Amino acid sequence: MRSDPGHRQRKLVAIMMDLVLGTHNAKKLVELRMMLPSQHITLTSLAEIPAAIDVDETGQTFAENAAIKATQQALHLKRWVLAEDSGLSVDALDGQPGVYSARYAGTHGDDEANNEKLLRELADTPTDRRGAQFNCHLCLSDPEGNVRLQASGICRGRIAFSRSGIAGFGYDPLFIIPEYHRTFGELDLAVKRAISHRSRGLRQLIPSLVSIAQQT
Repeated sequence: MRSDPGHRQRKLVAIMMDLVLGTHNAKKLVELRMMLPSQHITLTSLAEIPAAIDVDETGQTFAENAAIKATQQALHLKRWVLAEDSGLSVDALDGQPGVYSARYAGTHGDDEANNEKLLRELADTPTDRRGAQFNCHLCLSDPEGNVRLQASGICRGRIAFSRSGIAGFGYDPLFIIPEYHRTFGELDLAVKRAISHRSRGLRQLIPSLVSIAQQT
């Protein structure tokens, strides 16, 4: 019996999942697109969806904020939404800036000001006390606003005394990966994709995401 190319194409389309990434951050979109299996999942950012809403991040933890962003956006759009909340926790600052990482200096998304404030706060802190970690919590919501999957990832490092490198975003130019003796701002994206907090969290979700994609 001859195979039916059209049937194979219809089967392929049937297992594709149209997933919304709950962020306007273009660099996060690129990072996650590189890690997700494109044969099963298409990823769209909020910047590409005019009907998307702004969700207030009122949670006290990364997990709470990720769930809020995923479920509220999913309910509004009636689509599957993968949201993440991530940030930097500095040991010498008792875990700050934490969930306030993006607005540490007052204005949301002002990387320059956030980095400047962090350097000021740590100005008198010696190298052995500049330990820190990037945190990420991911949450998948179905179109009815039900949390279907969650995962977390961390990446340990330390804070430099000055910026180095222009790659990445946020605190990347200040975050040194001890094994490489370089900041995320200096490392190739492929390396960051392998070791970052975001990639470590996402890798936990991928098998279940593919399974859900095959069922939708």
